[in-house]
Amino acid sequence: MKKTIENRPIEGASPAEVLTPFKEFILGKNHPCLMAQTVFQMKEVTIKQYPEMGSKASAVQMLEDIKDYLGSYDFEENNFQTFIATFPFTPIPSERVFEELLWQQLQWLHEVDDQAWDPSVSDNPDHHQFSFSLAGKAFYIVGMHPQSFRLARQAPFPTMVFNLHWQFEKLREMGTYDRIRNKIRKRDKKLQGSINPVLKDFGQDTEAKQYSGRKVEEDWKCPFHPSKKHR
Repeated sequence: MKKTIENRPIEGASPAEVLTPFKEFILGKNHPCLMAQTVFQMKEVTIKQYPEMGSKASAVQMLEDIKDYLGSYDFEENNFQTFIATFPFTPIPSERVFEELLWQQLQWLHEVDDQAWDPSVSDNPDHHQFSFSLAGKAFYIVGMHPQSFRLARQAPFPTMVFNLHWQFEKLREMGTYDRIRNKIRKRDKKLQGSINPVLKDFGQDTEAKQYSGRKVEEDWKCPFHPSKKHR
């Protein structure tokens, strides 16, 4: 079943004012991520907007929206679906500020979540098997914002993309993961002259280093702290 692209309006912006520039960013500018282009073309996207990035209020609503997204996800089909959270009115002066807000938002999401961590992945952000878990499902998070040094992440406003970890495992099961990954990296290199230096396949290093999109330092420490109640 296909999902429709939808927005939760907030005061001062219409759904089109958020959706249209984001679609243009993905489809109109030949974005290197083939999977992102596919889900937008197939309308397999749930895109929501929230008033403030890094807040508990946004986390409460976002978690409910993610639960709704998971509840309507068809895990029997091969059509992938993506959840996108946008924050059109949160100013982002630098990559570091975005990184701080992203992890604040993820920490709040974790705190308001009442379900156990997905047992297929680690909750230790320093572990090579780490992946973020919400409502019992593991997600790979892609942070995007206008100040990103990576062109592929220069979304028109602060954005958090939630891709189910299950999707990557499904691609491996289908035997297409390596081919798609290599095509995306080739397109990214053509766009910017190099691939994102923080990219690693799952299991090679903690994916937490990749979430914000910033080229983190070798001694970077993830600010996320898992709660014992989720274990």
